[in-house]
Amino acid sequence: METQVLNTNKTKLSARTRSGITCDACLNQNCIIKKGLLGLSDSDLVKEKNDIRCKKGQQFIIEGAPVNGLFFILKGKVKVFRTGINGREQIVRFAKDGEIIGHRGFGTEEYYSIGAVALEDTVLCYFSKDILQDTLRKNPEFTYNMMLFYANELNRSESKVKSISQMTVRERVVDTLLYINRKFGELKGFLDITLSRKEYADYAGTTEEQVIRIFSALKKEKLISAKGKKIGITNIDLLKKEISEHNFYLDS
Repeated sequence: METQVLNTNKTKLSARTRSGITCDACLNQNCIIKKGLLGLSDSDLVKEKNDIRCKKGQQFIIEGAPVNGLFFILKGKVKVFRTGINGREQIVRFAKDGEIIGHRGFGTEEYYSIGAVALEDTVLCYFSKDILQDTLRKNPEFTYNMMLFYANELNRSESKVKSISQMTVRERVVDTLLYINRKFGELKGFLDITLSRKEYADYAGTTEEQVIRIFSALKKEKLISAKGKKIGITNIDLLKKEISEHNFYLDS
């Protein structure tokens, strides 16, 4: 199974091992597996968990590759993207500890509709498709929790599409900054993730040039600060006010 997955994704991942952190020792309380661990303690889902270590910049899901299972982030930061018109990358979301990657391809789909890349050295928990499906059939509580997870994901996705369609380019860039702030927080006065201007643009649905211009304007207005690739938010209340009518808080 391990060799098949690695060859399918056409990327060199560190060898999977079952000697890593067990689910009961994991500190990610927002992980759906951790939350339902009491009912899964004797399940093969927990027993057969595999760990994958990815280096910064390493792609671990290839868009269009066969779906083999789900990835949960044990520790690290990840960007999830899909290919748009003319081969342009569109970042769908960013993810952190405890979050699921690849769930939109799980179920009736045969291929991943997204790709995923580690933004820093990352440790992933991998659960195979076959074992997941078997657990869903046997464990009603886990199935119900997964159903709620998918319902919340759909609601957020629909809300985001509605809001983004009504935003100006500047508002989309501001929304991106606030989203990243909510997702990763701050460290020493800067957002606790280092992204290129192109990655900001790929999430906001605009161009790198537009992001550079808007960042420059926001710096002049003393709403943000910058040091190389690092961005700091200096007046979060004014940024929130700028897009308050679009319900900035819906996407976290």
